Amino acid sequence: MSHSTRKLGNAFTWLGWIIGFFMLALLFDQILEQKFNPNQSINTLQTGSYQEITLKRNRQGHYIFNGLINNKVVTFLVDTGATTTSIPANLATKLNLKKGHRFTVQTANGNSFAYSTIINSLKIGDMKFNNVSASLNPGLLGNEILLGMNILKNIELIQRGDTLILRK
Repeated sequence: MSHSTRKLGNAFTWLGWIIGFFMLALLFDQILEQKFNPNQSINTLQTGSYQEITLKRNRQGHYIFNGLINNKVVTFLVDTGATTTSIPANLATKLNLKKGHRFTVQTANGNSFAYSTIINSLKIGDMKFNNVSASLNPGLLGNEILLGMNILKNIELIQRGDTLILRK
């Protein structure tokens, strides 16, 4: 085998290893995301006059799922302790939300402030809510939106084991 052929073979071997590690990293990331949010694609079951969505609990014991705000994909976290739906302030531009008046909020970490906003369209599966009052919270880190009681009061919640059924 000539010297140039050996160099080319070594280059392809290294390239193969790099691509293999990259593919493993992508697979591992996808597995972790699925464990964090086991409800990335939810289906709405139409039963008579009811719409039902079944959510699986994640490893931390939370119900996290994907939905839409103003036709943009978001990740919701069911939060029965939140009075209103609370959105990390860093998502306002992406979701086309306008910052309203500033007000004080009481959180588990003490008092903070947030800004009022209106969500034109919020969708959970086929369940749609229009003109939803919400808050833009600068203290919320990450991208998860806390789905509060202003939405949950319109939905029957049925918990069985590691599943939560949302029925409207």
